[in-house]
Amino acid sequence: MSPSGAEFIRQIKSQIAEVDPSEVHDVVAAGNGAAIIDVRETEELSQGHLPGARHVPRGYLESRIEGAVPDRGQRVVLYCASGNRSALAARTLQDLGYEDVASMTGGITLWKDRGYEVEVPRTLTPEQRERYSRHMLVPEIGLEGQQKLLDAKVLLLGAGGLGSPTALYLAAAGVGTIGIVDDDVVDLSNLQRQVIHTTDRIGTPKVDSAEEAMKAINPGVEVVKHQTRLDASNIMEIITGYDVIVDGADNFPTRYLLNDATVRLRIPVVSASILGFDGQLSVFKPYDGPCYRCLYPVPPPAELAPSCGANGVLGVLPGTMGLLQATEVVKLIVGAGEPLIGRLLLYEALGATFTELKVRRDPDCPICSRPPEEISDDEIGVFPDYEAFCAAAG
Repeated sequence: MSPSGAEFIRQIKSQIAEVDPSEVHDVVAAGNGAAIIDVRETEELSQGHLPGARHVPRGYLESRIEGAVPDRGQRVVLYCASGNRSALAARTLQDLGYEDVASMTGGITLWKDRGYEVEVPRTLTPEQRERYSRHMLVPEIGLEGQQKLLDAKVLLLGAGGLGSPTALYLAAAGVGTIGIVDDDVVDLSNLQRQVIHTTDRIGTPKVDSAEEAMKAINPGVEVVKHQTRLDASNIMEIITGYDVIVDGADNFPTRYLLNDATVRLRIPVVSASILGFDGQLSVFKPYDGPCYRCLYPVPPPAELAPSCGANGVLGVLPGTMGLLQATEVVKLIVGAGEPLIGRLLLYEALGATFTELKVRRDPDCPICSRPPEEISDDEIGVFPDYEAFCAAAG
């Protein structure tokens, strides 16, 4: 005769370790490295959770626990609403080889009854929950990652070939504030690759055209328009306050100027470039890896780096590279995966090949070799004449 549900739970609890909320409270207060795992469903999180707890729903435990607790020797304390689901989860972890697993008696209900602190997360609106529902299912993003995206501020340098797909997908992903720097207007020749613009918006400032398209995808995104050319006189004012900058510039003076300013402000830059059938991509995160100047101490000669206007570009190539840029931005914001820091990714469309090169910091780099604390306030907004620097190198 099969046991009843209650009897089955009693059997499971006899096979696992249970801990009282008071002991868990001490563990949380001490911050001694134990992993506190909330196995309730996503909709239950709005009622609050233990401080520092990580969320791994019981239904996804087997597939997601390794991402939350990769070390099977680490102590793991599981909890749910009342202690039943966490008991079942504890037994599952034992079967998976976790060595020090316990279930919190009485769950978060007893925790609250004892008067212990709970953290009440921000909640998404019903419209946001539906809009970002597929993100919520991805363990590396979930509710916490989506809230990080909603809080993030990303600046796009250019609303052209690279900026177009990046802007569209970052808006769709729910990045809360997206700034755009571009002083150009939409031209017929742009439409072969700059997919954020349309034929009926020819002659419209690109920042206005981009805003219209982004708002059509996601009305909740805030678009900050900078209809100007980035230069030494305005760069610090424009880029300050952004979390990540997407570099879609088409000239070396602007790239060097951007690198100089972002190193001083410690803002990561997701940089890409395109020409013909070739693209390249890297992430320059100040002091965590090399900067742009480490990769290119001086600009290459003009004949080795012609512009797209001079040599042309495959129309779909900016889409490929722009989407890779958008992916790196999301990774940086939510803290997932391994961004392309210290790595240069080369894409050759004709052969459909990707090549990765390692890039190391230059100990003699004129920009990032100095510790940030050695850069005085007087130096922050002072930049070399990069137009002359690049002209001399060319």
